[in-house]
Amino acid sequence: MSMENVLLDVKNLKKYFPVRKGILKRVVGHVKAVDDIDFFIKEGETLGLVGESGCGKTTTGRAILRLIEPTCGEIRFRSKKIAGTEEKYREVNIITASPKLLKSLRQDMQIIFQDPYSSLDPRMTVGAIVGEPLKVHGIAAGGDWEGRVQHLLSAVGLSPEQMKRYPHQFSGGQRQRIGIARALATDPQLIVADEPVSALDVSIQAQVLNLLQDLQEEYHLTYLFIAHDLSVVKYISDRVAVMYLGKIVELAETKELFLNPKHPYTEALMSAVPVPDPDYKVEQILLEGDVPSPVNPPSGCYFHPRCRYAEAICKNEPPEYRNLGNEHFVSCHFADSLSLQPIRTGFSESSDRG
Repeated sequence: MSMENVLLDVKNLKKYFPVRKGILKRVVGHVKAVDDIDFFIKEGETLGLVGESGCGKTTTGRAILRLIEPTCGEIRFRSKKIAGTEEKYREVNIITASPKLLKSLRQDMQIIFQDPYSSLDPRMTVGAIVGEPLKVHGIAAGGDWEGRVQHLLSAVGLSPEQMKRYPHQFSGGQRQRIGIARALATDPQLIVADEPVSALDVSIQAQVLNLLQDLQEEYHLTYLFIAHDLSVVKYISDRVAVMYLGKIVELAETKELFLNPKHPYTEALMSAVPVPDPDYKVEQILLEGDVPSPVNPPSGCYFHPRCRYAEAICKNEPPEYRNLGNEHFVSCHFADSLSLQPIRTGFSESSDRG
């Protein structure tokens, strides 16, 4: 694959949180929240990151932005804001970036938080919230600042006259629109959307998802879209990465993943997706047991204690994360031989998204 259109390239990313016990708070272990993952995001696409709660999705997104410090790895980002006059972009390793460089990079990388209630300061007006990044980065001031804020509010479907209101005067969907406007303020290239619709009513979810797609086209945005709902991911994503216990177990184009899953965990997740067709029958797969502890993960394949296809090799040897062809990556010993249950409805022949 050509790397020319890759905006973000993540290699061997790890984030371990120390477990401390005793009066002296000695480190007795580590929570392996993100455990050696690789993926890339192409410019202008949406990569969906999906998995159960606690699998490391949010930690991955925050580590990429260095809102938390990664334990190790490489996060290479092609920034336009810091490029010189003779450069179209400049590639930077985010993990080794200095604080000064990181502040400049933050104009190109923004985040939409999950909770539209706690992510907005209740003491600040909407105008101050949306316009704060403009002041922090010295992008606009005075009348220009006010005009930019009004434009951002209009872009997300809010009225400029609402600038002087406070967050508590808005509904959940409107608050999330405010968070989206704030993320757009610096004209970023990459936005990490951390479950941006999970706290909203189903009717409002569709409106926000459509807004994100419209903004992506208008502002040429690239998304890392984090979610636990495969139906949402299927709707908005160009490619999907499936995460389990800190590892990416499968990654492929959305249509390819749903029509041709190669990992048993992906199959189990998809069997729980409601299909709007009464004649379409899917065997629901109930995973046995609990998710193992990330402090002491299983040997071999992390998924083998809950996998109905597991054999001896799965317990003893970790599977290689490999490309099966056509950018379909999977971490399973039997990916070539298993015939897993797909979801065949909801896809047109000409569209990559569902």
